[in-house]
Amino acid sequence: MTPQLSARRPHKGGFLGRAGAFFLSPRNLYTIGFLLILALSLIEASRGRHRNFMIFAEATKLFWQQIAPYGANWPPAGMRLDYFLYGPLFNVLFAPFAYLPGLLGPVAWNLFNFTLWFAAIFTLPRFTREEKCKSFLYTFLILACTQLSFQYNVTVGCMFLFAYTLLERGRGFWAVVLIMLSGFTKVYGIFQLGLLVCYPRFWRNMGYAVLVGAVLWALPAVGTTPDGLPGWYGEWADTLLSHKDTREWKNIFYLRPLNLLAVQPWVQAGVLAALTAGLFARWRQWRSDYFRIGALACLTGYVILFSNSSESHTYVISLIGYMMWYWTMKRGGELKLLDRVLFWAVFAVVVVMPVDVLCPPPIMNFFYGLQINLWLLVILWLRLVWTAFVRIPRAFVLR
Repeated sequence: MTPQLSARRPHKGGFLGRAGAFFLSPRNLYTIGFLLILALSLIEASRGRHRNFMIFAEATKLFWQQIAPYGANWPPAGMRLDYFLYGPLFNVLFAPFAYLPGLLGPVAWNLFNFTLWFAAIFTLPRFTREEKCKSFLYTFLILACTQLSFQYNVTVGCMFLFAYTLLERGRGFWAVVLIMLSGFTKVYGIFQLGLLVCYPRFWRNMGYAVLVGAVLWALPAVGTTPDGLPGWYGEWADTLLSHKDTREWKNIFYLRPLNLLAVQPWVQAGVLAALTAGLFARWRQWRSDYFRIGALACLTGYVILFSNSSESHTYVISLIGYMMWYWTMKRGGELKLLDRVLFWAVFAVVVVMPVDVLCPPPIMNFFYGLQINLWLLVILWLRLVWTAFVRIPRAFVLR
């Protein structure tokens, strides 16, 4: 078992002690975060800057008119909207938000996602209250930027965390439901099925995946005929494949001077195969808390860095997996100088720098022009892979 740490009590004397105690209170963090997200959502939505929400809402309304929101049907007539990139199941689930009146829809969507994010972090097993509070604080700025764009990334990240927590608590069925929900809406989460091998009752859980997958695949038939549903999935796949050519994205395939774009499918498949090989090569470690956390951190990094079309806001998914790895390494006394440098470098460049009220745009443009944010994430991910699959720290090796 991975060594544990009890929650530390912050020093209560003086201003710094009181400030530390304040920000290590989950109730305080939720209240402050909720109010900030509420204010940001109201401001952005009142200015008509909730474009992603409008995309989700219009696609959902088309769906319930039995019109596939892809291809020639998208965007709706008279509207200038970006691609709709989510599966037909998304429209079923998003309906309660799409039909809320006025500003209520986008505001409720953001507050719902914020609450999910908070709950996903603070229900994680094996982490102390202090570690959870610091994980929340570390990711909050990039979370706020993501919610400023009313995106779906927060929900996807939550499903990774909730599925992990459920698997750790022996609730395989509900974990599989979340994994399949994620896969049928934005694909990313489906890769978490590979981690089922690390848990008891693998074949039972895979059976759940087949049954749940069949139900979720068929569920969007409420918006079309059963024989028309395969065509909708085909149009969704075509949209995903064509979308990657619309602009330069922030993933490893656009990293200079690597020039990997021409061999993108081969790199994606090859890296995934290598991770799978590493997973099975380390089968003796599947019972290790550290190994399962490290594997999850590598996976959340993979789905972002090797995605077809990652934006900087999607980094929130990989960063929360990294936080789980970081605190586990720290508890085991295995953090190196490189890890501490990366911790603060990623926070400064990836989390803080995109917030223009905190960082002057010329500085941000300089760093992002050199792709320092992306290079940092690649180095970080390689470090995760090294410690999870190649050379597991001595404190965590199971004999």
